[in-house]
Amino acid sequence: MTQQEKFRQMTETDVRVLVSKLSVPTIISMLITTIYNMADTFFVGQINTTATAAVGIIFPLMATVQAFAFFFGQGSGNYISKELGSQKFNNAEKMASTAFFSAVALGILILVFGSVFKTPIVYFLGSTDKIAPYASESMQYILIGVPFYMSSLVLNNQYRFQGNAMYGMVGISVGAVLNIALDPILIFGCKMGIKGAALATTISQITSFAILYAGTLRTDTISISIKNFTPCLAFYKEITRIGLPSLLRQGLASVTNLTMNYTAKIFCITAGFDKEAAIAAMSIVGKITFLAYSVVIGFGQGFQPVCGFNYGAKKYDRVKKAFWFSVAVTTCFMIVSGIILYALAPYAVAIFNDDVPYIKTQVIEIGVRTLRITCLAFPLVGFLVLCNMLMQNLGIAFRASILAMARQGLFNIPLMLLLPQVFGFLGIQMAQALSDVLSMIISVILSWNVLRKLAKNEKPAA
Repeated sequence: MTQQEKFRQMTETDVRVLVSKLSVPTIISMLITTIYNMADTFFVGQINTTATAAVGIIFPLMATVQAFAFFFGQGSGNYISKELGSQKFNNAEKMASTAFFSAVALGILILVFGSVFKTPIVYFLGSTDKIAPYASESMQYILIGVPFYMSSLVLNNQYRFQGNAMYGMVGISVGAVLNIALDPILIFGCKMGIKGAALATTISQITSFAILYAGTLRTDTISISIKNFTPCLAFYKEITRIGLPSLLRQGLASVTNLTMNYTAKIFCITAGFDKEAAIAAMSIVGKITFLAYSVVIGFGQGFQPVCGFNYGAKKYDRVKKAFWFSVAVTTCFMIVSGIILYALAPYAVAIFNDDVPYIKTQVIEIGVRTLRITCLAFPLVGFLVLCNMLMQNLGIAFRASILAMARQGLFNIPLMLLLPQVFGFLGIQMAQALSDVLSMIISVILSWNVLRKLAKNEKPAA
C-alpha cells in the first residue's frame, strides 16, 4: 500500500470500522505483553514470595525505561501521523530516525549507569535486605536488554501512528511468546531461579527488536536511517510537547510503585502482615488489573492514528466520532471486566503465589481486598485513558500533561501517603480507586471545551 492509499484509507473509511481494525493488533500486542509479564510473576512465584516481591521492586525501573521509550515513541509518532495526514513524507522520515537513535543512546546510558550503581538502586526502589539479593540478580540481566527494549517500543509506537500496527504486533508477540517458553526452561530446567526469568526477558526483547527493525526495511513503512537522524531543536521540541504526557503518565506510574513499596513496608506491620507478603500481593494485583487496562490502552492506541491523520487532514468530525466510539467500547469492556475480577478475585490472586501457608494466606488476603476495591472504579478508566490520548494527539500539551499526571502524580501518590495515616494499610488499598474518581472530575472539566469544539466540527484551541 502506498502512502497515498494509506492516506485515503485513514481519512475516508468509517471510523468505527477503522478504529476497530487498527485496535486489534495493538490490543493483542498489549495483552501478550501483559500476559508474559504475568507469566514471569507466575513462574517466579513458584520459587517463593521473596522472589515475587523482587519482581515488584524491579518494576519501577522498567516502568521508567518504558516511560522514556513512550516519550520518544509517542512524541515522534503523533508528529509522524500528522505529517502523513498533511502528506509531508520527508519530515516524517526524519522525525522517525531522530527519535529512534535518541532512544538507543539513552538506553545505553541507562545500561551503564544501572550497572555501576546496581546495589544502591535496588534499595532506593524499596527493597528489604531479604529481597535485595534477588532484585540485584534480576537487574543484572534486565539492564542488558534496556537499549533493545527502548528502541523496540519506539518502533512499535511509530508503526501504530503510521496505521501499520500489525508489524508492531508481530514483533512484540514473537518476543513475548519466546519469553513465556524460556521462563520455565531457564528458571527450573537450567536452575537459574530469578536470573532465568530476567535472562528470558532480555532474550525476548532482543528478538522483538530484530523483528521490528526489519519491518522498517519494507516499502510501506517509514525507513529508519542514520542519514535521516536530524537532532535539531525543532524536532526535540515537538517530541517533548507531545511525548511529555506519556513520560509523565508512565514515569509517575514508576513513582507510584516506588511509593507503594515504601508505604506497604511501613503500614503492613501495624496490620499484622509480613513485608514481603505485602509487596508481593500489591505487585500481583498490579499485574492483574493491568491485564484489563491493557485492552483499554490497546483500543486507545487504535484510536490514536485515526485521530492524528484526520486532525492533520482537518476532518474534526471524524476525530469526534472516533473518540466517542472508543469511549463507549472501552467503558463497556471495563464494566464487564470489573464484575468478573471482583467475583474471581481469590482465584486470580492465589494462582500467582506458591509459598508456605502462612505467607500465602497473607498474600491472598491483601490481594483480594485490594483487587476488589480497585475494580469499583473500572467503569471510569475508558474515558480517562481516551481523554488523555485525545488531548495528546491534538497537541493540547498542557491539558494532556495535567491529565497524564492526574491518576498517579496529582492524586494517587498523595493519597497513598495520606490515607494510611487514617485508615492504616486499607488506605494504601483504597488509593487507586479514589484517585480514579478524582481524575474523572478533572478530565471532564479540562475536556469540556475541546469536545464541544469537535462537536461543532471546529479546530480545538491548543
